[in-house]
Formats: sequence, structure tokens, C-alpha cells
Amino acid sequence: MATYEFKLPDIGEGIAEAEIVAWHVAVGDVVEEDAPLADLMTDKATVEMTAPVAGRVVRLTGEVGEQVAIGSILAVFEIEGEAAVEAAPAPVVEVAPAEAAQVVKPDPVPMPVEARPEPAPEPEADPAPTPAPTPTERHRVLASPAVRQRAKDLGIDLAQVKAAADGRVRHADLDAFLTYNAGGGYRAPGAARGDEQIKVIGLRRRIAENMAAAKRAIPHFTYVEEIDVTKLEALRADLNATRGAKPKLTMLPLLITAICRTLPDFPMINARYDDEAGIVTRSGAVHLGMATQTDAGLMVPVIRNAEARNVWQLATEIVRLADAARSGKAKSDELSGSTLTITSLGPLGGIATTPVINRPEVAIIGPNKVVERPVFRDGQVVAAKLMNLSISCDHRVVDGWDAASFVQALKRLIETPALLFVD
Repeated sequence: MATYEFKLPDIGEGIAEAEIVAWHVAVGDVVEEDAPLADLMTDKATVEMTAPVAGRVVRLTGEVGEQVAIGSILAVFEIEGEAAVEAAPAPVVEVAPAEAAQVVKPDPVPMPVEARPEPAPEPEADPAPTPAPTPTERHRVLASPAVRQRAKDLGIDLAQVKAAADGRVRHADLDAFLTYNAGGGYRAPGAARGDEQIKVIGLRRRIAENMAAAKRAIPHFTYVEEIDVTKLEALRADLNATRGAKPKLTMLPLLITAICRTLPDFPMINARYDDEAGIVTRSGAVHLGMATQTDAGLMVPVIRNAEARNVWQLATEIVRLADAARSGKAKSDELSGSTLTITSLGPLGGIATTPVINRPEVAIIGPNKVVERPVFRDGQVVAAKLMNLSISCDHRVVDGWDAASFVQALKRLIETPALLFVD
């Protein structure tokens, strides 16, 4: 037998190290060539490493959450042969965080054994009942690592939990399962649970690092204004009523259109700041980041050249990018290069938000939920649909006057939505 040392190959884009976010094998496992080995996360994306050879795993380097340098030994295999085989790079397959969470360890390949004579037949007996298939044998349930761990802690078979419409089991589905199965070995909602320690790794750690760096390096300030969106909502309803085969419009494509029309007069808002070089780059195009919540954490897919798209094209791209991010199929170039970000919690938007800037951008816009309130208009009390809009800015680049002027110009456009379609 010989050993094969697999060294972490150059992943590209100047990456010096990568974080281990999941192992799909353990020491002692027998794997086939190209079987999933590990998922590693870089600053750009999550990549899947596959076994370069068939053999038995005799050593793995690093625990989940640790950084591994490019060129260092990632795994050692015991293979057939008389001499040690020099390591060669294995193919790298880019995967998304959500997909990485769903990969399961391949079944070990049985080692050959010596042939033995067939034993004499035993007297016939009543056949034993066939054991129930395991969850993995029945079908593999789609769920995030956090949901899987919670289900494991509760002793719940995920295959018994009714999934959401997209086939994925989420925490809310576990809660519903617990509600209907209180007792019987499962913990009912509200039952005391022990403390648990969760290692911050992968996308969650990247989010933590990026947010901490943004708050540490950027002097934030937030400006909030109330905007009457009554006419905009009426326009949206009219457009949807006659949209035909076009996608249904939410408020977001209309807000993005208004933002893109306002930005040319406020180029300091649509910019990126390289604080090490001391250079602010004002972007001519609007590459709008769209903060999107996924099972794996917050991701920001980018609508390229948003200023060149009409509301229907924006609606289509918003749905496409959001689906790609949530399903784990967003490409690395769809998750980078934004010049301005919009973040919305939809109906959970609250009264006001103070969003954290997506560094190295210099501003982030946060529309809040639309509420109907009584307002005075021409001496009469009437119902109006109102929305607070927040903007957080980097005070090193954007002054308070600039931010307030931008929002006031945006407000005038939103409250007179016919202007969105006038050149």
C-alpha cells in the first residue's frame, strides 16, 4: 500500500487560504475518486473539493472553521501501490453555501474480502420484519445545517417533518411539527432546552467579519424620511392589472427606478471608497446590491446596470437573483461589485432602520413597511399610505446635507410617480 498526499490547490483570484466549512468524509472512510471531500469558503465563494484518488482516508487536516493555506496538505489517502504517489491538484467545483450544507458523506466502498465457502442452509424460520429504511434511504431532506443540528438535538427525523412549498425544512416547520407532536419523546414548544454552543463558521463568519469591519472603519450616520406612497401604490396596482405575461410588480422595482433616476445628481451616493488608497470611485453605472435573506445567512446579489432596465426587467432580475441566492446557485460574480445596496425587510420593515453599509460602498438604502394612516390634506383628514425610508452613509465621503438632499429628491419623484416614466 502507498500514501497519497492531497494538497489544497490554488483556487485562483489571489486567494492565500480558505476556511473549512464542512467535511464529507472521516478518517477510516473508503472513498472513490471524485467523491465529495470537503467544502471550503474563500472571500469570493464556497468551493467543493473532491477526492483525487480512490482509497482509504488516513488523515484530515484541520477542523471545521479553521483556515487552510493554499499548498498545504488537506488529506492523506492510503491507496493501492508500492510507492508513495506525489500529490496533484484535484478539480474544484464552485458551490453555494446552501448547496454545501446539503451534501452528504458518500457511502464507504467495501474492501475486498477472501471468498469463503457457502454455509449450510439453516432451517427455515419465520421471516424477520424488514427494517424501516433510514431517512437517507427514503430521500434526503433539504435543510440548512442549523436546522439539521436542531432536529438532531430534539431527536426528530427530518423525513417526518412537513417541508415548505420549495421542499426545504426550516425552523418554522420544526416548530409546527413540535406543536402537533408535543409529548411522545419530542419536546413541546416552550419546554426548557439546554444551552448550546454553535461555532461561527462559513458564511455566518464572513457576515460577522464584514459587519464588524464596516462598523469599525466607517463613521455611519442615518437619515430617515417619511414618504407618501399612495400614488405609487395605485400606479403599481394599475400596472399589475394590465401586466399580461409580465412578472407581478412589487414596490421594489419602482423604488429602484426612482433611485436610479435620482442618483445622477448625487454621484457621491453611488460610489466605492478605497480607504487604504484614499480614493473614492464614483460609478457611472448603478450596480445595485439587493440584500437577500437565505437559510445560509444574508447574501447580496447584484443587479447589474440597474439604471438601464425598465420596471418589468428589474422585477424579472430581482426574482431571478433572489431565487439563485436562496437556492445556492448564485455565481460569485453575481455576489460582488455592487456600488450601492438596498435592504428591505418587506412587511417586517418596522418604523425605521439603521442599516450597516456594505463596505466598500458609501451608502445603503432601507425602505420600511408601508402603513395606512390618517393625514391632513387641504384641511381634510384622509387616508394615506406612508413609508419611512432610511439611508445610512459613510460620513467620510457623504455629508449630511448630501444625504438629506438625495432623499428629498427621491421623495419628490416617488410621490409623483408619473415622473418615473418621463425622460
